[in-house]
Amino acid sequence: MSLKKRTLGNSNLHVSELALGCMSLGTDEKAAQSIIDAALEEGINYFDTADLYDFGENEAIIGKLLKNVRDQVVIATKAGNRWEHGKEGWSWDPSKAYIKSAVKESLRRLHTDYIDLYQLHGGTIEDPMDETIEAFEELKKEGLIREYGISSIRPNVIREYIQHSSIVSIMMQYSLLDRRPEEWLPLIEEHNISVVVRGPLAKGLLSTNWREKVSKFQEKGFLDYSESELTELLSELENKLADRRTMNGLAFRYLLEQKAVSSVIAGASSVDQLKENIRAIKENSLSDEEISLIQSLTRANQYEQHR
Repeated sequence: MSLKKRTLGNSNLHVSELALGCMSLGTDEKAAQSIIDAALEEGINYFDTADLYDFGENEAIIGKLLKNVRDQVVIATKAGNRWEHGKEGWSWDPSKAYIKSAVKESLRRLHTDYIDLYQLHGGTIEDPMDETIEAFEELKKEGLIREYGISSIRPNVIREYIQHSSIVSIMMQYSLLDRRPEEWLPLIEEHNISVVVRGPLAKGLLSTNWREKVSKFQEKGFLDYSESELTELLSELENKLADRRTMNGLAFRYLLEQKAVSSVIAGASSVDQLKENIRAIKENSLSDEEISLIQSLTRANQYEQHR
């Protein structure tokens, strides 16, 4: 069974329910090739990178390895974090001039003459949004990008882009342990915009080997969950639902039950990890009873800042 595809917002981009987050590929081209080849073989057509990952090297590797299948894939990248070779760190620059120069560098590294989905890599309410939106709209008219979106969890930024731009997607951190986006899903869906999920496995806490991961959250916990609360919750989820599905499958399928969600982005540092994600995403859809149980056990967290 090949991976199902969903439409991104009101665009003509059809993306696999599971996307490959390319940040975790590293800079070993041979290792990256084996993961990308396996992803293509399994029906993944959506690859997400950013100009910031490995300071451009990630884009260069992705572009080279996808060159022969360019017309069959959706390449998404991001801009806004400005860096210079030889200097540490980066600065935030959502100006029109910078975005229009950054896209040319991304196109060169990606070995392509267009980007399917170009995303603003962050953003604050203080940004010159009119100028930023103008840059993306011009890039669309020039044919350098097919569509654009934002990567942000800030409600005040999201609201502005929903109202004043033609974004087709919003990338948000979202998982069973971080349900903050749910408050905004109806508004996003109403405007026919898609959510693309990052962090679906909550740093490995929602994977089959969660017991190994949970001890790393001893001091800080995860969002508003302490380590003991995480252990209790994850044990309960596993006990009540494990006879039907894996923890990974539960995590992915819950997100894909949300109508606004088009795709879930997960990284993979090995072919085995990729195949585990693919197997999990192919598990059966959740029943209404399973969704109710999950929502009763987990917290409907909300954003307190950036409102």
